[in-house]
Amino acid sequence: MSPSNMNLKVLLPFRIFDQKTDVLRIVAESREGSFGLLPNRLDCVASLVPGILVYETDTDGEVFVAVDEGVLVKTGYDVLISVRQAIGGADLSRLRHSVEQEFLTLSESERNVRSVMAKLETGFLQRFAGFQHER
Repeated sequence: MSPSNMNLKVLLPFRIFDQKTDVLRIVAESREGSFGLLPNRLDCVASLVPGILVYETDTDGEVFVAVDEGVLVKTGYDVLISVRQAIGGADLSRLRHSVEQEFLTLSESERNVRSVMAKLETGFLQRFAGFQHER
């Protein structure tokens, strides 16, 4: 491994999905759009959205991975990506279809849970604001 290349680890909630050394570049998607990482980029943290993660090594070439939402952390030459789900594969159109079908469509129970959580958060914030106003 060249000391100037990156180490990549893609984590799922209960296992390591992929682990690569000697990574030349990484492209990921955030809410603000796609961004790239090269080995000498400053350390950073980014929130990822469902999309296609691309990384390149000398031995594998370009590798495409469909990822669900998650977090990317770059420290030095180490890049850690933690996502809810990931699907590997070479066919880019199938991966894009997987992202659309599996990651972007919320199940009915997920929508209900998010709705309840939003109501709880709103109620908490309103009570907290009222408490602050009374003081």
